[in-house]
Amino acid sequence: MRYNQLGNSGLKVSEISLGSYLTFGERVTEKESVKTIHKAYELGVNSFDTANVYQNGHAERILASALKPFARDEYVIATKAYWPTGKGPNTRGLSRKHLLEQVNTSLRRMKLDYIDLFYCHSYDHETPVEETLKTLDDLIKQGKILYAGISNWNSEQITHAIKIADTYLLNRIIVHQCEYSLLKRDIESSIIPASKEVGVSQIVFSPLAQGILTGKYNEQTPKNSRATNPNVNKFFKKLYTNHSVQKARKLEELAWKLINTNRVIANLVIFSMHNKDGRNNG
Repeated sequence: MRYNQLGNSGLKVSEISLGSYLTFGERVTEKESVKTIHKAYELGVNSFDTANVYQNGHAERILASALKPFARDEYVIATKAYWPTGKGPNTRGLSRKHLLEQVNTSLRRMKLDYIDLFYCHSYDHETPVEETLKTLDDLIKQGKILYAGISNWNSEQITHAIKIADTYLLNRIIVHQCEYSLLKRDIESSIIPASKEVGVSQIVFSPLAQGILTGKYNEQTPKNSRATNPNVNKFFKKLYTNHSVQKARKLEELAWKLINTNRVIANLVIFSMHNKDGRNNG
């Protein structure tokens, strides 16, 4: 397993991270979830991602409980806050009140002393960025979170946040999390270049386009898949189109050609080497 440094920090995470969206405690039993987490750890994965709203907090509980047998300094737990946790006006967003309450709730739920990486799960157009960044800085200084990140922000929002942090000498965000796959590459045009310029790394989700790029949707909709459950994933509906499936089929054909072309080339090289050895021996 390879490990990459996040942003302008000393934190290193595995190149592959294990997430828990719509899985732990939802479509995957707790027993199977624990087995999956342990297998990932065994294979060198040290980065585990969840959020306060995944399965109403159950995903956080399962993840933290499964990691208890391992040394705390051997893994990185990332969680998030922004989305509604109740019906009141202050139960969502990136206000100081909501962030402090959600960090404390996540710590209690996971029975942890600190959260390694804490994300702002979306951009909040109602809360001043200064308030959000000052709150994150306070949480870092209190030792409740070690590093701060953001998720689903645009390039202007990312660079503006870094500028504010530098102006007020606050701890910087070190990573941005966003969707990225062969079917969704729009971050390449502006988000990645802007982030590189200010020292913010990318951790991406849905690299297989929520399963579309596995090929299992190429012929028909599999039973018990996300596509058959209208309540499980509203984001999947945007991806699961005839256009996306056609692209997946073409990519599968291209992959097959590349694999088999390489095999043919390898066989030709071996054949040529054998012939050469025969001539030399003769």
